[in-house]
Amino acid sequence: MSDYSQTYSTVVVASPEDCFAVLTDFEAYPDWSSPIAESRVLERYPDGLARRVAMALDMKIKTVRYTLEYTYDRPRGARWRLVDGDVKDVQGSYSFEPAASGTTATCTQSIDVGFWIPGFLRSVFEKKALQDSVEEFRKAVESRGRA
Repeated sequence: MSDYSQTYSTVVVASPEDCFAVLTDFEAYPDWSSPIAESRVLERYPDGLARRVAMALDMKIKTVRYTLEYTYDRPRGARWRLVDGDVKDVQGSYSFEPAASGTTATCTQSIDVGFWIPGFLRSVFEKKALQDSVEEFRKAVESRGRA
């Protein structure tokens, strides 16, 4: 597991169920998540939720591919871990807690890219990437609710 873990929270004007629905609609990720070029479900649980998902991230200088395995606490969130890919390790979670004006969505993630990056640069990059990802998620949930 990576020594670097980042957490970011935002309030989504939607229910935990709405957040969970967008989180688990992996095929739609390329439509709303700017770095995700591809997201394919490889295996599902008996209840239909995705168990293993292959993703490709366009990092501008290189496309990073990996497969994640998901476990769920419906509708309160999900956890994931790396199964295979171009990085050494990925672990993370999303949690959805009811809030006065909707749902507090919190994402925690740690990534070990497998090569050394100066700590300060890595921390700044990962913090911005996680914040952008969660804000894109919030917009996707809220726009789906308006549709």
